[in-house]
Amino acid sequence: MPKLHVKKGDLVLVIAGKDKGAKGRVIAAHPRDERVVVEGVNMVKKHSKETNQGPRGAKAGGVQTMEAPIHVSNVKKLKDEKPAKDDKPAKKESAEAASEETGEDNR
Repeated sequence: MPKLHVKKGDLVLVIAGKDKGAKGRVIAAHPRDERVVVEGVNMVKKHSKETNQGPRGAKAGGVQTMEAPIHVSNVKKLKDEKPAKDDKPAKKESAEAASEETGEDNR
């Protein structure tokens, strides 16, 4: 099974196909098929028949719009806009502040 360069939850940019330039999050990854499902990209209409099977009985029929998988080579991983957490300087500052308050040297 090949390894994909993106995983579920990653922010990606579509670089080829009918939705070129669209950005979205990966909803699902299918490594065996080398495909990913991206929210809001490659929208298709799926026709479903009304059935009486399922946990609650009747299932509504009709036309549903949903995302279809696209090939992983058509997406490019983008960097998330989350600030990186840097805990080491914060710990250092808190240790210095504690030593100043108590008047003791913590070496």
